[in-house]
Amino acid sequence: MDKLIIAIDGYSATGKSTHAKALAKKLNFTYVDTGAMYRAVTLFGLNQNPKNIIDLRLLNNSLNQIKIHFEEGDEEQQTFLNNENVTKVIRDPRVNKNVSRVAAQKPIRSFLNDQQHLLALDKNLVMDGRDIGTVVFPNSFCKFFLIANPEVRAKRRYLEQLEVGLEESLEEVLQNINSRDNQDESRVTSPLQKANDAIEIDVSNLNINRVFNMLYNQVLKKLESIKK
Repeated sequence: MDKLIIAIDGYSATGKSTHAKALAKKLNFTYVDTGAMYRAVTLFGLNQNPKNIIDLRLLNNSLNQIKIHFEEGDEEQQTFLNNENVTKVIRDPRVNKNVSRVAAQKPIRSFLNDQQHLLALDKNLVMDGRDIGTVVFPNSFCKFFLIANPEVRAKRRYLEQLEVGLEESLEEVLQNINSRDNQDESRVTSPLQKANDAIEIDVSNLNINRVFNMLYNQVLKKLESIKK
């Protein structure tokens, strides 16, 4: 049987990575955080300039210098950029403000898509992102698309940042989320959109357990259907 891909796409701060990690653990699949990959490339671009301003031309021409890998940690998957653990720093507001612009670059998307396909050669995967079910793995056996209103997502992101000591007001977080939504939806290369065969779930008023159960039950149905 071909390796199976579960694609969880959707807007930022809808809990994609939380549920992708939980599904992967429950199903004994491998979790791949594609958002962390784009954040790592963004961090690399910021570090190229002492003023923390990304030169997109320089970054696009430096992709062969970027090596990203993941390792399992005690509490969460660890992201490494050129063998340096960047798990926490890629969640910094300066990365948040630049990642959509970086992700809109066709050479960068192509570079990371190739890496994501290599990961799928010998593993069943759960991947979360914005174009997994539409571009990266359009033949994923199970696709989801998570949405929620911006205010709910902003509060979620704000609380996440407080936990790791990042100081940004709720208003600033909401502004960044609205800005990122606009950039993700309007970019020419792989815009954020729901795959025709994806299951859309509005998580605005649902708790984590309810959402996970909805995802897991749908996956079980798909698994049963391919066994027949």
